[in-house]
Amino acid sequence: MRFLKRIEQKEKNWKFSAADIRERQLWDQYVVAYEDMFHHTSSEWAPWFIIPADRKWFTRLCVSEIIVAMLKSLGLKYPKVSDEQLVELQKAKEELLNEKGSS
Repeated sequence: MRFLKRIEQKEKNWKFSAADIRERQLWDQYVVAYEDMFHHTSSEWAPWFIIPADRKWFTRLCVSEIIVAMLKSLGLKYPKVSDEQLVELQKAKEELLNEKGSS
């Protein structure tokens, strides 16, 4: 269907190549090669995610969900502030407030 649209709609003619038809005949071999590559290169610490891309909104939703899940799995937290640092922060705050009052 996509190839027919590219032929039938003048503004899409530039997207068509006769090579697409020849390559289409190799589709099953491409699928096997892709699956083999994903199987051999995906790992627990660096997984592949295969996301359908025929609907942009769904693709973006999938990608954003994966990013959020991965970031949450990192367990990131703000650094702890020591008691000494809290004292320094309080001094800095007082100094800044005194400057503001004298301006």
